[in-house]
Amino acid sequence: MLIKPSLEDLKVIGFNIGRIVIAFGLTMLIPMITGLALAEWGPALDFAITLLICLIVGELLLISCKTNKDLSWGHGLVVTATSWLIAMILGAIPLFYSGHYGSFLDSCFDSMSGIATTGLALIQNLDHLSHAHNMWRHLLMFLGGQGIIVIGLTFLIRGSAGAYRLYVGEAREEKIMPNVIQTARFIWSISFIYLMIGILVLSILFSHMGISLIRSFLHSIWIFMAAYDTGGFTPHSQSILYYHSFMVELVTIAFMILGTLNFSMHFALWSGNSKEFRKNIEVFTLISSISIICVVALVSLIQFSTYSNWIGIFRKGFYQIISAHSGTGFMTLYPSQFNAWGPLGVFAVMLAMALGGSACSTAGGIKALRVGLSIKTLIKNIRSVLSPGGAIIIEKFHHIKDVVLSDKIIRSTLVITLIYIMAYFVGTGIGLFYGYPLQDAAFEAVSACANVGLSVGVTAPTMPNGLKVTYIILMWLGRLEFMSIFALIGFFIAMVRGK
Repeated sequence: MLIKPSLEDLKVIGFNIGRIVIAFGLTMLIPMITGLALAEWGPALDFAITLLICLIVGELLLISCKTNKDLSWGHGLVVTATSWLIAMILGAIPLFYSGHYGSFLDSCFDSMSGIATTGLALIQNLDHLSHAHNMWRHLLMFLGGQGIIVIGLTFLIRGSAGAYRLYVGEAREEKIMPNVIQTARFIWSISFIYLMIGILVLSILFSHMGISLIRSFLHSIWIFMAAYDTGGFTPHSQSILYYHSFMVELVTIAFMILGTLNFSMHFALWSGNSKEFRKNIEVFTLISSISIICVVALVSLIQFSTYSNWIGIFRKGFYQIISAHSGTGFMTLYPSQFNAWGPLGVFAVMLAMALGGSACSTAGGIKALRVGLSIKTLIKNIRSVLSPGGAIIIEKFHHIKDVVLSDKIIRSTLVITLIYIMAYFVGTGIGLFYGYPLQDAAFEAVSACANVGLSVGVTAPTMPNGLKVTYIILMWLGRLEFMSIFALIGFFIAMVRGK
């Protein structure tokens, strides 16, 4: 029997959403200050108005839902899923005010694409967007990559026993530090350190290319945020191709790889624990997967003589595979040029997107850890078949520590993997319903659900509204890895049918 949520349940959820809305709203001070500093008065006003809306909404929720009750697991999942939808709507307001979107739905699409670190975009005339709005587009990715909930855990939610439940709801599980609050602060600390390094390196590169000092500084912030948070937005419609720089491509590859690593691996890196990189099943699986897919893509590119030399293959081929596998979505070619890769080459990119990067990182997709555990499960089953009757087979793997491959881990791994595959198929089917070719529909659906952002041209302001909504849902589902959203659906069903 379904138990109907009580008024106290609604208060707990509303109160915590209020805190997160205020934290999210305060981040709009950054693009507002950017607008003021560069004399972009209209854009600065857009963010001032939206910030005021966030503070009013957040404060109303805090006042009307004031409670001392802590979060349960169900509350935490519902708060997370709902907060992301609210953040999408609030984040879309200043984007819509920019005048670069055909509808509020289009601005919601880009807002969700930003916080889900996807990178698919419906913005029009991007090359003439204000600096303040560009700052917000890229900041959305930085916030979403680390996690909207992590913002609240870092700055507003202190010492709550329910903090871990919010953290898990955002598709994170590992407590790197002794508690989840310290873990959230570690994530933000290393992210800001990497940001400083990224700004320095990219600013030097852009300045050397002849870009003005202010634009070099701003572009370095935006490109780093998009690379490290595997988001894929850029300040120009040509993506990374705009810069026509081999060095920029090399640097962004490094940041994309950095962004796709599990935050626990960053902790190992900063702790000087290099052994973890050699022993970790996720790192091994990720390297193996990238290597195999690169070989598959290479075969197709050579077969179709797509590029005339190895430099071209590296800059166009290898770069796109890294961009796809890390979930970034940076492009060094135009969407229509994927046709020259041949069916096998396009399949390689789709496979890279579908598998994705590391768990507990900014990357999307099925995740290397689940791929590695699925292979371990297959090996375990083969050993069971070949072993004498009654033999007990114990399979272990190393991920931060040595772990026994239990039935619980296997079920969890296979369930999430299966749901991802089903979401890819459903998204493809809806694309086919709207009349797109199979290859294009599948490519775009996988890109949206795996939070990648590569496109073959389907994603455009002119595409049907139903497909826009579909991709918004897929981005939301893929970023939160389904469970918190299923909990939200169950919560609404209980409200209607519960007793």
